[in-house]
Amino acid sequence: MRIFTLALCCAFTFLTSSLSAQTRDIKNVVVFQQEGRFAGWPANFGIWSWDNEILVGFTDGAHQKNPKGGHDISSEDPSITRQARSLDGGETWTIEDKVYTLDENQSHELTEPIDFSNPDIAINLKGGDIFYSLDRGKTWAGPYALPTFGRPKLLSRTDYIIEGPRQVTAFTAASKQNGKEGQPLCMRTTDGGLTWNLVGWIMEEPAQDYGYAIMPATVALNENSYLSIIRRGGRIDGEKQWWLETFLSPDKGKSWYELKDETIHNAGNPATLTRLDDNRLAMAYGVRRAPYGIRAKVSDDNGQTWGRELILRADSASWDIGYPRTVKRPDGKLVTIYYYHTAGQDLRFIGATIWDPDNVKY
Repeated sequence: MRIFTLALCCAFTFLTSSLSAQTRDIKNVVVFQQEGRFAGWPANFGIWSWDNEILVGFTDGAHQKNPKGGHDISSEDPSITRQARSLDGGETWTIEDKVYTLDENQSHELTEPIDFSNPDIAINLKGGDIFYSLDRGKTWAGPYALPTFGRPKLLSRTDYIIEGPRQVTAFTAASKQNGKEGQPLCMRTTDGGLTWNLVGWIMEEPAQDYGYAIMPATVALNENSYLSIIRRGGRIDGEKQWWLETFLSPDKGKSWYELKDETIHNAGNPATLTRLDDNRLAMAYGVRRAPYGIRAKVSDDNGQTWGRELILRADSASWDIGYPRTVKRPDGKLVTIYYYHTAGQDLRFIGATIWDPDNVKY
């Protein structure tokens, strides 16, 4: 009897220790929260990091309940682009205004090449413009106009890979030919941003009546290959649906093909991709269907397949959340930043989850 009791106690201790180990390395912190304000959409701006220093952009607007069920932000009061900065790997944050060295409301012509090898550089793609900073986002130069490649406009968010002192490959979207969003593309500069060339369209143009493919999240697999996760919307069996699709380019962005088995139906949210220290890939995304929250997956074969869905948090009060961006800390942990709200809380705040991909429950 004592042996059985001892064995039972040991089994219980092992089980509780295992469960504790699964969740001990996940921590949620508030980046920005203010009464009466709606903070949102980090993926619309971008995230940058230098060791334990992290910078992320977001929208700060007046909270106003939307009677039509859309975003609860006032369309009458002006919204502000703000930045949050952490110097300790995402544990604590300070809020900054975004400082421009030029008129932010007027596109300019870039006349001197950008030095992409500067260790303090940050690049921000926004709509049809590019901004850059050489002092870790303390000041921003721009906007400088980007080409539209024969389309009415670009719909850029920040997604780029620095490949040399004068070379950057960026992944963005242009409007469809009818002016609606959107079709993703790969473009490149080899002269420090003075000119940009279209490398290739990531997929076919979506349906003109209703369908979009926007907000790529991309990593380089090797010197010739890219993996990009695209936010999709369209009609499936006659009904509007929203999901994520994965595309692979084997030839430096010229041609792309879909990994059809890796579709994620998350009801409308972009993904974020991060390379881990052991060369695996981590993907995080918002889920706008109940139970609402932030989830993740890990791939050990360069995105050909993904493991089970990990729950970073599942305590959201509605669908109006997500738009995550992720960076990796020097200690290997990930910091995923998003907008969010919980039960009994109308305002939206910017939150961060600090997590270890090997210690998160399913």
